[in-house]
Amino acid sequence: TLFTGSFTPECPNIAVSERIDCAPGQVVTEDVCRWQYKCCWNPVADTKVPGCFFPRNWGYEVTNVLTNTSKGLTAQLKKVASPSLFGNDIIDALLTAEYQTSNRFHFKITDFNEMRYEVPHENINLMNGTADESVLSYYVEVINKPFSIRIMRKSNNRVLLDTGIGPLQFDQQYLQLSFRLPSSNVYGLGEHVHQQYLHNMSWNTWPIFTRDALPTEGMANLYGAHTFFLCLEDTSGASLGVFLLNSNAMEATLQPAPAITYRTTGGVLDFYIFLGNTPEQVVQEYLEVVGRPFLPSYWSLGFQLSRRDYGGINGLRQVVDRNRDAEIPYDVQYSDIDYMAGRKDFTIDEQAYPQLAEFAKDLHDNGQKYVIILVCSNNNPGIFKDPDYAVYDNGSKSRVWIMSSSGFAVGEGYPGESVFPDFSNPASILWWTQQLTQFYKLLEFDGVWIEMDELSTLLQGSNLKCESNNLNFPPFTPSILNGSLLVGTLCMDTEFYSGLHYDVHSLYGYTMSRATDLALGTVFSPKRSFILSRSTFAGSGKFAAHWLGNNSATWDDLRWSIPSILEFNLFGIPMVGANICGYRNNVTEELCRRWMQLGAFYPLSRNHNGPTYMDQDPAAFGLNSMLLESSRHYLNIRYTLLPYLYTLFYRAHTLGETVARPLVHEFYQDPATWEVHEQFLWGPGLLITPVLYEGMEQVKAYIPDAIWYDYETELAIQWRKQFVDMILPGDRIGLHLRGGYIFPTQQPNRTTEASRKNPLGLIVALDYKREAEGQLYWDDGVSKGRLPNGNIVVNRLQAKILNNNYVDPNDLMFTDIRILGLDKEPTVLKVLLNGNIIPISSYKYNASAKVRDHSICLKLGQEFSIEWTLVVSDLEKFNCFPEDPAVSEENCKQRGCLWEHTTTPGVPTCFYDTIPQYAASNIQYQPTGITMDLALLADSTSARAAAAPSVVSDPLSGKISSLKLNVTYHTENMLQVKVILMLYSTNKRYEVPVPLNIPPSPLGSSENCLYDVTVKTNPFGLQIRRKSSSTVIWDSQLPGFTFSEMFLSISTRLPSQYIYGFGETEHESFRRNMSWNTWGMFARDEPPAYKKNSYGVHPYYMALEEDGSATGVLLLNSNAMDVTLQPTPALTYRTIGGILDFYMVLGPTPELVTQQYTQLIGRPAMTPYWALGFQLSRYGYQSDEEIASLYDAMVAAQIPYDVQHVDIDYMDRKLDFTLSSSFQNLSVLINQMKKNGMRFILILDPAISGNETHYLTFTRGQENNVFIKWPDSNDIVWGKVWPDLPNVNVDGSLDHETQVKLYRAYVAFPDFLRSSTSAWWKKEIEELYSNPREPGKSLKFDGLWIDMNEPSNFVDGSVNGCRNEILNKPPYMPYLEGRDRGLSSNTLCMESEQILPDGSRVQHYDVHSLYGWSQTRPTYEAVQEVTGERGVVITRSTFPSSGRWAGHWLGDNTAAWDQLGKSIIGMMEFSLFGIPYTGADICGFFGDAEYEMCIRWMQLGAFYPFSRNHNNAGTRRQDPVAWNSTFEEYSRRVLETRYSLLPYLYTLMHKAHTEGSTVVRALLHEFTDDNNTWDIDQQFMLGPALLISPVLKSVKSIGEWKTLAAPLDHINLHVRGGYILPWQEPAMNTHYSRQNFVGLTVALDDKGKAEGQMFWDDGQSMDTYEKGNYFLANFIVTQDTLKIQVIHNQYLSNSNPLKVGYIGIWGLNSSYVAHVSLTYNNQPFTENNFTSDPYNQVCLKGMPSSTHFIILLNYLCY
Repeated sequence: TLFTGSFTPECPNIAVSERIDCAPGQVVTEDVCRWQYKCCWNPVADTKVPGCFFPRNWGYEVTNVLTNTSKGLTAQLKKVASPSLFGNDIIDALLTAEYQTSNRFHFKITDFNEMRYEVPHENINLMNGTADESVLSYYVEVINKPFSIRIMRKSNNRVLLDTGIGPLQFDQQYLQLSFRLPSSNVYGLGEHVHQQYLHNMSWNTWPIFTRDALPTEGMANLYGAHTFFLCLEDTSGASLGVFLLNSNAMEATLQPAPAITYRTTGGVLDFYIFLGNTPEQVVQEYLEVVGRPFLPSYWSLGFQLSRRDYGGINGLRQVVDRNRDAEIPYDVQYSDIDYMAGRKDFTIDEQAYPQLAEFAKDLHDNGQKYVIILVCSNNNPGIFKDPDYAVYDNGSKSRVWIMSSSGFAVGEGYPGESVFPDFSNPASILWWTQQLTQFYKLLEFDGVWIEMDELSTLLQGSNLKCESNNLNFPPFTPSILNGSLLVGTLCMDTEFYSGLHYDVHSLYGYTMSRATDLALGTVFSPKRSFILSRSTFAGSGKFAAHWLGNNSATWDDLRWSIPSILEFNLFGIPMVGANICGYRNNVTEELCRRWMQLGAFYPLSRNHNGPTYMDQDPAAFGLNSMLLESSRHYLNIRYTLLPYLYTLFYRAHTLGETVARPLVHEFYQDPATWEVHEQFLWGPGLLITPVLYEGMEQVKAYIPDAIWYDYETELAIQWRKQFVDMILPGDRIGLHLRGGYIFPTQQPNRTTEASRKNPLGLIVALDYKREAEGQLYWDDGVSKGRLPNGNIVVNRLQAKILNNNYVDPNDLMFTDIRILGLDKEPTVLKVLLNGNIIPISSYKYNASAKVRDHSICLKLGQEFSIEWTLVVSDLEKFNCFPEDPAVSEENCKQRGCLWEHTTTPGVPTCFYDTIPQYAASNIQYQPTGITMDLALLADSTSARAAAAPSVVSDPLSGKISSLKLNVTYHTENMLQVKVILMLYSTNKRYEVPVPLNIPPSPLGSSENCLYDVTVKTNPFGLQIRRKSSSTVIWDSQLPGFTFSEMFLSISTRLPSQYIYGFGETEHESFRRNMSWNTWGMFARDEPPAYKKNSYGVHPYYMALEEDGSATGVLLLNSNAMDVTLQPTPALTYRTIGGILDFYMVLGPTPELVTQQYTQLIGRPAMTPYWALGFQLSRYGYQSDEEIASLYDAMVAAQIPYDVQHVDIDYMDRKLDFTLSSSFQNLSVLINQMKKNGMRFILILDPAISGNETHYLTFTRGQENNVFIKWPDSNDIVWGKVWPDLPNVNVDGSLDHETQVKLYRAYVAFPDFLRSSTSAWWKKEIEELYSNPREPGKSLKFDGLWIDMNEPSNFVDGSVNGCRNEILNKPPYMPYLEGRDRGLSSNTLCMESEQILPDGSRVQHYDVHSLYGWSQTRPTYEAVQEVTGERGVVITRSTFPSSGRWAGHWLGDNTAAWDQLGKSIIGMMEFSLFGIPYTGADICGFFGDAEYEMCIRWMQLGAFYPFSRNHNNAGTRRQDPVAWNSTFEEYSRRVLETRYSLLPYLYTLMHKAHTEGSTVVRALLHEFTDDNNTWDIDQQFMLGPALLISPVLKSVKSIGEWKTLAAPLDHINLHVRGGYILPWQEPAMNTHYSRQNFVGLTVALDDKGKAEGQMFWDDGQSMDTYEKGNYFLANFIVTQDTLKIQVIHNQYLSNSNPLKVGYIGIWGLNSSYVAHVSLTYNNQPFTENNFTSDPYNQVCLKGMPSSTHFIILLNYLCY
């Protein structure tokens, strides 16, 4: 009818997702919607979206609040004037709301004036009181008009439920209420086939009305009625549940708002709202209301067999016997209706099943149980209406039948007309008890299977049609199957004791289960009942188990069983399973095999199929079938784990926990688990991963965030928090035990009666803290009323008896305890039993599996504990308190670490337990590398450490919770391991802005890589192996991995004790001392001294493996750090910022490692030829005249000499870019000396004085904003260095500190990271070279020497101190010089701000060690730009890749003998670091050099690549002409040797520049096979061919130690056989020597072979190699022939020749040479100008006439 009242619908722009259907289940036109229903109209393309939807002003309003207290409220509601959709509107309604508990809210909406049907109270546990509002976890708002309720969580004010999204509808036969939900994570509602556990919220409507329907795909209502759903709010686990206590036919619509709408056909709206901190807690809250599940008999957890129609007793016996013979664990046998006579309940077909009682006795004698079916619907609907049928007759007398208007309600069944018990009638209980009792006397069954209890009948016949009334044909019918309430059941107007069938239909199965439970309580007393019911309602779990109905033998049904089982655990019916292998259709072997594997882990494990289909019991497939073997295997595992499963059921019964548990209940923090429905858990601990797809032996499985052990191998799997492809062959299912749990077990047997007599055991699966806990409930397995008897809690291998009123008759013993994940072999094992200590001698430990197996005998019911000691060897101790070696035991344990006194030097007393701090998850192995997430583990303190007093504030705490680790396969020999913050993190961490030469894309496959990378778990670690040898070169599966805001630490095992590198620190040997030594790395103006961090930072090392293979590892991190090496062998990095970014190169030879490393960081710059000449310098030259005099003296002594350095003496008051009055003629001197082939290098310091009035350098710097400033300020960070104040007289006799205070100017430090600084710096250098204001002061230098660029500061931080305490004195101070004064010691404040080229701001704290690196490149570029030549830069502070632009000297060393050897070590290290142009200050910088030492140092220094004699002001001169003529002679002799070898050295520098080879080379690079060389550091090689053995230690020759003569004028040089050295006649400097003849020294090996190479260009132009302007030739000797092969020549020509004048051949085995033939320009001729010395094995030949360098030399020796 049309609504004639006044109502204007309010239709604002309601979001599509929020529309509430105004015409549910109807197709309406716009006219009907707008004008009849007065609703909103706006159809969309998606037909599931309602086009006709409710306006905002529909519904009810609050007219009178009757009561409102702290415990609830009542209010009268009145319908707002609006059309009636389904007629008979209830105008006045009553709201009753109760705050029942802190987590439960109950509200009910009823008719204000009339009583209405409500679900009987016996279905729920009534509350006798309410909770006070103050303790509630929620609060409730009632909105008056239109009426709605809003429920909010107090803790976060989140709206959990809001009925305001739609109107309240309350008609006589149509009730509706909608809820807006806090998320779309909705689970529950049933019974249906949902196909997945997480609901699809895209407008799906689910009917709820019990129906005998096949569980097929679609949205059909099935056997049970469950209105409860659970909603997970977010990753916190906070959840809510909603339960509508209503048994009428209804539907629930889920929509994407997200929201749910309930529409029901009667009763009242009776809602319970549950709040929980976890999903599991919500289930427990729900079961508090509807009742917790029954505790099943132990035997019912065994495997069960059933089918309809065994064909008689013989067929039944055959199935039982063959499964016994096949040794299938098997407890229960069922009989379906074929055992009945005429399909009538409580009868036996004596023809088909004679002696059925004897069969039952045989089952019992074999420890098996027998369950029979009783039906009340469909296949045998109801009780046959026959006066001669005693069951019917007795029931009629007691009037237990459902009534109709004409008497007993009659339905049609196979036997004929049938009647149906009304189990809501108290009289029916007695009648039902009598029938069961009588029948039990006839047939001793052990349980009852009730089917068709949806109140199912055959279809209504024509003579049984239902009347046409509002009950049978209501105004609204939910979207139930067939669209009618009448299909397959009685008419809705039939009457029950408790009400109309219309109201109570869906309760029928519940009432039948309840009646059966009461009846069996009498029959089986005092034993428990077993009831299996098909139809269920809320609370059915108190009485009955459930199977999922008449499924089909399809893969779909196999898959769909898991979501349904999980849902019934939500509904409080955990004893649930599907018909294994399917009820309908013939099953394939593969499907049945996979289903048996899964079904072995159904809580209810029953194989059942229908009539006419093939047998599908396990033995039916043959004794040798894979199905049988697999079934037996997994049923044995089920039986092994039955004590665990039984305990889960005990917890379900007492606490309301789920048994089969969805992953989301345990791992709600991980959104990936929210949708998982093809795996499930038993309780919290057993993960079950079945194969659910045909033909598959690989499953995409999700491994949640925990440690998991493969049940069958007992190994911890590496996966965590990720999807994986799990390989599961045809006979396997995935079973994984969760770390942290203890699983009680029992040796299996054929039946539980037999297995319960077997010994017990425990599987202890340790978590990352090496802890686990579990529980065992044990009783006789059948009796009622023993709760809570016999409860053993096993916690950390301590069995504590909570209750022990049960004594097991079998004297059960714990005999087997297996501990999984024990990372160390335990010692001193003992059992504490009744206060007595019993040693354990029988145990096995598997180190590879980390499993310990105990064989013991401990009686069930006794308290016991097992204790063991885990001894940590010294080699496995990793320092947990690095900031304090003398830490007390108390402080150590407060940090959560282990403490043990030690007398061994270096061994930490406070060390990490192996409890990890992070866990790897989501591990993805890809062709390009590996990615994984690292999650901080909650409370990673071990139990052993946790025994300490309460933890005080830990300065190294504040660990970052979520990290990302990426392994990238860049090349076949290089990979990267990078640990950063998760990508979604808002705090981007500093990363080193040093560009590396990384391939634009990683490898597409790791097949040809030299390395193999695996992720280790429990604890987390990364293991990298060399494929060729399987040597582990990196293994970070060590304790102590930490990633905090200001402290990062990682340890790794090393492949051997042979580690080289890490700098810049003075080392006493080339190989690192592994005996617990720590070296700091942080750029500092610190002269070389033992363990003091000096100028540069190189977090790079090379490791040798036992077979001589080598690996290089760079940590790209520029923060202050230290490294500890220990004899494990292992290495620990500790840095105070940035990220962990490792690059590894795998050689495999040491030389290849260096080449690969320099390929990564950048090849070294090519030095000019002149830079290889000898160089002189001194701090303290008084004037340019002194330099001129020195030059003259060197020329007079004819000592080769190419380069003159000038220290800061030349500057005016030590100001950069100025000229002192004492050096006014320096420009002239430079120009004069350069005319004679000399070169000049000037020094520059970075600090710029700010106390000058007309100092353009500073002024322009300010204008260009180049100076380092305070953060968020324009103020310069002022320091003090060398520049003096203007107009002061410096008293040099005062101590340094006083001079700094009195005389030093304020200086600013250029920020060389800033783009504008580079241009400013280059401009200043340009004007130093070409002074535009005073051209006479232009200094035409050839190179620059940059000093003090750590940066050095003569005050700590700034002239006014620092402002940020934590940055300058961070929580962890690495082992650095001045650590007691903080990081700002002798440098800038760490909070000083610098600007990266991209404009981002960084703290000096992060980039301090990059200062010298950032200055080097613009300086090098400036030199080249102003000179137009290659030039050279010498820098003091370096970082990886500094070699691309500069060489390095080893700093301000001391004139002491030990420095000679240490200089060799330093050069070899910088060769590793990619800076080959290196040398020490010859004769020392500090102190007065001693005569002999200086001679020896001159001899050694003559073979430094950078050969410079330099010393300090105030010390004696030490240049070669400062001593005597003998010194001059010795110096001249050795330098002439150097100069003669410069073509060889220059070629080495070229190879370093182009290939990354080393120049100064450790012997181990060339003789790796001889491990004696691995320790040699007092000799070195130049390239592969020249061995230098200075006067330090014995020399090694041909694999033996030799003592060589070494008079004062002599240094031992040896040319290696097999090599050819180009050389050149020496001269006063390289300008002249380059014009001399070239010679070749051919040193033959023992096979008469040799080879060599020569690179030649003009020696000074830029990029000659890159531009092709060079000459390159190979020299090869083989078969008495020397070939000179030109590889490339775009430099030499007839007008620009290189003359080969001499060829010397060493090592000929002949007595003399007869003749030499030569081919030159393809013209052969004989050369007679040669000499032969057979005693020295030398064959010499002179060729002064050669003018072109293409020669073929043949020699014949007799």
